[in-house]
Amino acid sequence: MVAILAILATVVTLNIADAPGQARQTRAKQDVQTMVNALNLYKLDNFVFPSTEQGLDALVLRPGGQPEAPNWKNGGYLQSKAVPKDPWGRPYLYLNPGRRGDIDVYTLGADGRPGGEGESADVGNWVD
Repeated sequence: MVAILAILATVVTLNIADAPGQARQTRAKQDVQTMVNALNLYKLDNFVFPSTEQGLDALVLRPGGQPEAPNWKNGGYLQSKAVPKDPWGRPYLYLNPGRRGDIDVYTLGADGRPGGEGESADVGNWVD
């Protein structure tokens, strides 16, 4: 009986231990989708996505440089009025043109390195 309880406790503990990592991955996916939606609105207003140099900050501050943003929306494109950090405290990454499409918005996961599995997996608009 004690052995069965010990096994059950181990299984429950292992399942609960994965929950924070899964929650961070889910939050990263939601953040990426929110920023991609905001970038699409930016493009509708300004006809192009911000350059890599202008970055995601163009969603909250009128960007300088090229390409110009002639119809930039006062107040920006994110409700939070700030570009979020990823769940591990690092800035989200942005490329235009992207390596895998028009634009890439992504985080390198918990380990901060390309690739990985579980909580260390990359999360981006090109990842299912």
